Amino acid sequence: MPTLHVCPLARLNETVEAIGASHLVSLINPSTAMVRPASIPAERHLFIGISDMAEPADGHTVAAGGHIVAVNGHIERLIAFVAAWPRVQPLVIHCWAGISRSTAAAFIAACALAPHRAEAEIALALRRASATAAPNRRLVAIADDVLRRQGRMIAAIERMGRGRDALEGEPFMLRLD
Repeated sequence: MPTLHVCPLARLNETVEAIGASHLVSLINPSTAMVRPASIPAERHLFIGISDMAEPADGHTVAAGGHIVAVNGHIERLIAFVAAWPRVQPLVIHCWAGISRSTAAAFIAACALAPHRAEAEIALALRRASATAAPNRRLVAIADDVLRRQGRMIAAIERMGRGRDALEGEPFMLRLD
């Protein structure tokens, strides 16, 4: 059974080791120093250097893709990476806090890998897995456009709600079934 695991940067190495992950997605500021866990080969690591911003701001790189400022194709790269993941061993997705960018990426990955599954069902599974999940709306909006979900992804996370306030999320698992 393929699973997605979400964690903050501070818990990355222990999460990758504990679950035996084969692939890794990092969504952190381009200037944030991070070391890829030794067990993850470079070709199985996708680094997306973006700030956790819903709108453009000076000095920050925001997500791009679809029809929304499609210069870097961040979301297309994410979708292509998870589509190529063989789904034998777990995939870990992390950001700085494990709350916004990484939970958005997990939601996007689940929607991309299970196109038949209702967005609201995936959002509910995400909320059950994490009380602090607050998916970055810009990432989800771009993915909704790219995946042609006609606003259903945005509506699903809006119904899900922001989640409990926290400085850092607890690692969690999201099943794809």
